[in-house]
Amino acid sequence: MEEKIQGRDKEKELLKRIYHSQNPSFLVVYGRRRVGKTFLIKEFFQGRGVFFHLTGIKDAKTSAQLDHFSIEFRDTFSKGSKKVNPKDWMEAFDFLRREIEKTKGKVILFFDELPWLASPRSGFLQALDHLWNRYLSSMPNVILIICGSAASWMINKVINSRGGLHNRITHEIRLLPFTLQETKEYLEKKNIEFDLPQLAQLYFAIGGVAKYLTYISRGFSAAQIINILCFTKNGPLLREFHRLYDSLFSHSEHHIAIVKALAKVRSGLSYRDLAKGAKLSTGGTFTNRLRELQTSGFIDTISTFGKSKRDEKYILTDEYSLFYLTWMDNLSSVDLDDDVPNYWVKQQKSSRYETWKGLAFERLCMKHLKNIKQKLGVTSVITKTSKWNANHTEIDWLIDREDNCINLFEAKFVESEFVITKTYAEILRNKKYRFSEATQTKKTLFLTMITPYGVKENTHFLGNVDQQLTLTALI
Repeated sequence: MEEKIQGRDKEKELLKRIYHSQNPSFLVVYGRRRVGKTFLIKEFFQGRGVFFHLTGIKDAKTSAQLDHFSIEFRDTFSKGSKKVNPKDWMEAFDFLRREIEKTKGKVILFFDELPWLASPRSGFLQALDHLWNRYLSSMPNVILIICGSAASWMINKVINSRGGLHNRITHEIRLLPFTLQETKEYLEKKNIEFDLPQLAQLYFAIGGVAKYLTYISRGFSAAQIINILCFTKNGPLLREFHRLYDSLFSHSEHHIAIVKALAKVRSGLSYRDLAKGAKLSTGGTFTNRLRELQTSGFIDTISTFGKSKRDEKYILTDEYSLFYLTWMDNLSSVDLDDDVPNYWVKQQKSSRYETWKGLAFERLCMKHLKNIKQKLGVTSVITKTSKWNANHTEIDWLIDREDNCINLFEAKFVESEFVITKTYAEILRNKKYRFSEATQTKKTLFLTMITPYGVKENTHFLGNVDQQLTLTALI
């Protein structure tokens, strides 16, 4: 039950309110594949009432989905009895409604992988609309939950629907991957402990996706785990990439082309440059593809300092996608040898590894900006995060603050205390000076460094760095 659910404190509080409510509830849950949606709902609600759980079958005909409904209906409401044989979803839901009316306690109806159930011409959504609006919305003991991994489909077809479900949703959960802190807590519950730099390296490759974390065993380093999951012939993540995108998106080859284009450019791409890089035409279809990827948490946009919204750039934010496209996309199985489990260790000696590691660390920090701002003491200040580059000078990212200050961030992921040399000190001074000159800002500039183990406070540090943070700022 609830005690098995790691993290998800806000979600659990909402589920408690729903369960104890005296009103009928209609909850929508969405988020990318493998993030733990089904686990959250099942672990919380099973044993708290009559729990009817129907999962859609990918690419199955409506007749097959209805057969599956009949089995679940029999197992939930009439164990041992002959199963019902509805001819369509209207009749199926009529059977369901009649059973609910006989039940005095809580009834939880959980329709999982809704996009697979509600295929075109199946009539599922229309029947669900009728069931809720005509009957369930006046039954205080009913909790209706619909769930799907195709986040954009869930938003377009359900949450923002202009049909019968419009404004009928009472609660909504967008389930995201675990944060670094939640990942740490999840692994510690399994008696797996890493120091923060090791944990960060693991997060660089697989992110905080709940299912991926279940593959981790204790007694291995981050590098060993990555090698086992991604670079052995039976590794569970070796072939996950295409399964992931195919399960979420129609015409997934277009979505893959987009993330491939973004994986090649650290600073991100504008709308038109991204279309060109992905070899896709601009227009409504391309815009929808971007929206689908963004809603599902694979990409995001970031503004350019001093520029308008039109100058926003798209960046790849999904850790596993970036890792796969950098290291695994063109990897042949003949390159892997289960008897010599050090493929990943060998890659860490390359310049490509340093480039990827730097980008992955930057993305990790940007995903935890709330924590960083709290550490800097600016949570009460209105801020805007952006990037900036000009004349071969790039700021990793910056926080523009309404208190007339700007934090310019420099992120370095190194294996020990970082030492600023005379040469690097000159680079830092030039970055700060060129940003000030190019933008003509009147705000106070704080050069802020973030590293795993901190920066040695030598004369070059004292003369150039205004603030420093370590990985603990992300926790």
